[in-house]
Amino acid sequence: MDLFDYQEDNNANTPLAERMRPQDLDYFVGQEEIVGRGKTLRRAIVADNLSSLIFWGPPGSGKTTLAKIIAHKTRANFVPFPAVTSSIKDLRGVIRKAKDDWKFRKGKTIVFVDEIHRFNKAQQDAFLPHVENGTITLIGATTENPSFEVINPLLSRSQVYILKPLSDANIKFILEQALCDKEKGLGIFKIKILPEALIYIVKEAQGDARIALNTLELSFKVATLKKGGVREINLKTVQNALQQKLLLYDKDGEEHYNIISALHKSLRDSDPQAGLYWLGRMLEAGEDPLYIARRLIRFASEDVGMADPHALLVAVAAKEACHFVGMPECELALAQTVVHLACAPKSNALYSAYQKVKKTIKDTGALAVPLMIRNAPTHLMKKWGYGKGYRYAHDFPGAEVSQQHLPDELVETIFYEPTDRGLEKNIKEKLNPEVKKF
Repeated sequence: MDLFDYQEDNNANTPLAERMRPQDLDYFVGQEEIVGRGKTLRRAIVADNLSSLIFWGPPGSGKTTLAKIIAHKTRANFVPFPAVTSSIKDLRGVIRKAKDDWKFRKGKTIVFVDEIHRFNKAQQDAFLPHVENGTITLIGATTENPSFEVINPLLSRSQVYILKPLSDANIKFILEQALCDKEKGLGIFKIKILPEALIYIVKEAQGDARIALNTLELSFKVATLKKGGVREINLKTVQNALQQKLLLYDKDGEEHYNIISALHKSLRDSDPQAGLYWLGRMLEAGEDPLYIARRLIRFASEDVGMADPHALLVAVAAKEACHFVGMPECELALAQTVVHLACAPKSNALYSAYQKVKKTIKDTGALAVPLMIRNAPTHLMKKWGYGKGYRYAHDFPGAEVSQQHLPDELVETIFYEPTDRGLEKNIKEKLNPEVKKF
């Protein structure tokens, strides 16, 4: 079979990552802590004695695969219910069918909700009675901490399992299986993958099996055909494939990374018109509002900082609005935040200060705390000089006192240098160098 036949084959039209998805626990790679032999979840699956489940873990760690294996092993009807596109009305239809299937002995129903954190409270509430009365078994998957993203009543009726990123050894094994498997993988082809190329794919995957398999498949497709029909995958082939993957990545036709960059730079340049436009482009394309909220929170500290400390509060409030009301209601909260950040005075002094702090710590290591400002809860520590000479700020006019706080080696170091913009102008006057002499 050549590459053209591979592309035309119906099975091959399915991505390699989907074809290689295991259907039995014996072939499931990783997560031994929860599904290894003798573990509680594995015993419950084998005994078909499961409550509703929440899988919390990073992308590509096996959440969807594990849900499908459970459905297959327990002979349940597996109903994917994507949080991005599904509604309460859709759920009613699923529940009606689940009741009919149970009534006519067609089996129980497992409803798999991928990205359950994208459901707002009302949508999550809609599952409760049907989980509680056993009409459905719910399996939710989330990359976000369920303590914050899943309502307490649903959590209390579910077992939460934490999935970890796959190890490099796990990823390497999965890739080798895909290269050897003649039925579902690439085993029917003559492929020579150089060791450094395989290691590079493993490292770039960062524990995500889907990324690893997608990279391998794209590398195979762009690999040069050598003598004897051998496709050689070397380091350059993989690097080219990864670059193509990034360029082709979009969100419903949108250039995800280009547009978030455009939003960030529009806000930095104090352009609320462009900021609103790029926000709209992302939201209308179906981007996760929480992703945008996280980026706005970062911007509030990185590019506005202490010039307008309220900017961070506004950004965090927008994140809470996204949690509380969901889309489309929260779009105005995000729009309000975008305008606030665009119009706010800008300063990256806080960002620059913390970069200096990180570099200093990396360069100098764990320097000693000056004795004067160490706590001295025992007599012996006082004898050693802990706290000796410390001056209590509230005993001085304006609660201001000059004394050494940095380690001896850094006593003259300046990390934070406020600008003359916004509130930082007042802070700069407050941080008069004369005040800090000792």
